[in-house]
Amino acid sequence: MSELPPCPGCESPYTYHDGMQLVCPECGHEWVAGESAEAEEEKQVRDANGNVLTDGDTVTVIKDLKVKGSSSVVKVGTRVKNIRLVQGDHDIDCKVDGIGPMKLKSMYVKKA
Repeated sequence: MSELPPCPGCESPYTYHDGMQLVCPECGHEWVAGESAEAEEEKQVRDANGNVLTDGDTVTVIKDLKVKGSSSVVKVGTRVKNIRLVQGDHDIDCKVDGIGPMKLKSMYVKKA
């Protein structure tokens, strides 16, 4: 009998095969065997040119971005220093000079 990996959601050792997937009976989490390497690849945040971004990088805005709830705009070419990567739709947390703290999408920046 082959050794099945524990559940990545709750670490339960009682996983079982269900067709091509592995299933955890305790939390109901379903995943494909060998998905962990792909999941690690997905966690990488990439800029508009495909460069991998990391915490502390400096990026440049490549498109005018309207600031929600304000009449101000982040102009093309604005450099943003010391970014932090976060989970979610807007995956960069930063502080823009003259505007303040905000979240950006990585598709609108390039690594400086």
